[in-house]
Amino acid sequence: MRSEILEMIRKIPGQYLSGEEISRRFTVSRTAVWKHIQALKSEGYDIEAHSRLGYRLRQSPDLLLPGEIEAHLKTKTLGRNIYYQAEFETSTNDVAKQMAAIGCPEGQVVVGETQKGGRGRLARNWFSPYSKGIWFSIVLRPNFRLQDAPKCTMMAAVAINRAIKKVANINSGIKWPNDIMFGGKKLVGILTEMSAEVDVINYVIIGVGINVNISNDDFPSELQMVATSLMLATGTSVSRLELLLAVLVELEIVYNEAVEHGFSRILDQWRTQSVTLGRNVDVYGFGSSFSGLALDIDDDGALLVQTDNGVEKVVAGDVSIRARDSDGA
Repeated sequence: MRSEILEMIRKIPGQYLSGEEISRRFTVSRTAVWKHIQALKSEGYDIEAHSRLGYRLRQSPDLLLPGEIEAHLKTKTLGRNIYYQAEFETSTNDVAKQMAAIGCPEGQVVVGETQKGGRGRLARNWFSPYSKGIWFSIVLRPNFRLQDAPKCTMMAAVAINRAIKKVANINSGIKWPNDIMFGGKKLVGILTEMSAEVDVINYVIIGVGINVNISNDDFPSELQMVATSLMLATGTSVSRLELLLAVLVELEIVYNEAVEHGFSRILDQWRTQSVTLGRNVDVYGFGSSFSGLALDIDDDGALLVQTDNGVEKVVAGDVSIRARDSDGA
C-alpha cells in the first residue's frame, strides 16, 4: 500500500492530497495512512503534512529505491522485479546468484547504495561509496549456447556505454574485456557470472559498478590515478536514477537483439566503441606475458593480438590488459 500511496501523491506534483481521500481509496484508517507517510519520510521522501489540506511530495530522495525506479521504468522485462538494500554485506552479485538459484524471474534487479564486498574480475575489490555510484546486478535466463555466455559482458558494455553517452554526453569507450573508460581511467566495471549444466545455461548474472558522483578526494589514494567518475568527467553531478533507467532500457534492447539475431551486430557495435583495438597492448596472463597490437575481436569475443611471433588469441577471464600508446604513455 505504501508504494500506491506514494504514486497517488506523485501524480499531483505540488498539490496536497487529503488523508481522507487516501483512507477512502484503500479502506483504511487515517492513522494507518499517517503511519505509511511516516515510513516514506523515514526512507528520505520530503513529504509535507498539513492538518487541513493533507500531504504533498516536496522532494524525492537521491536513492535508488524500488518505488523511484518503478515509477519511471520503460522496459518490459528488465527491472520489473527489484530487490533493494541500502547496504549489502557482500555484493549485489552474490545476492542475485542466491535469488537466481531459487527461481527468481528473468530481469530481476538487485541494487543498493553501497556494497561491502563489491568485486571485479580476478577477485579485485570494487570501491562502492554510499549513494555515489550505481551498484547493481541483473539476472538473465538466456537460451544461448554455452560458449555465447561470455559475450554477455560485451553486450552489457555496449548498452551501458550507450546509456552513459545519452545521459552524460561524454565520449567514453570500452576497454577489452569488461571496463568502460574515460580519459584513460576506469569509469565502469562489469562482472559476469553464470550457472550452467553441460550445454544448458541456468542463469547469467551481470554485475555493474558505475562511478557516478564520486569526487577525486573520495577515491582512495591508490585509485585516484586509475579511476574516474561521471561527475569528474562532466564537471557536474549526474542523476543516478536517470542513468540506471537508461542502462536498463539499452540493456533490454541489446539483449533482445542477441536473443533474436545473435551477437554479430552487437560485436560490431563493441568494435566501434572500443578504446583497445588499434592500440599497442601488454597482456598479462597466469605466469606469462606478451606485447603486441590489438587487431580485432573474433566471433567469440576473444582479443586478437599481433605479436612478433604471430597472432595470439586472448580469451576473456584469462588475462589483464593495459593499453599502451606508441610513445610509451
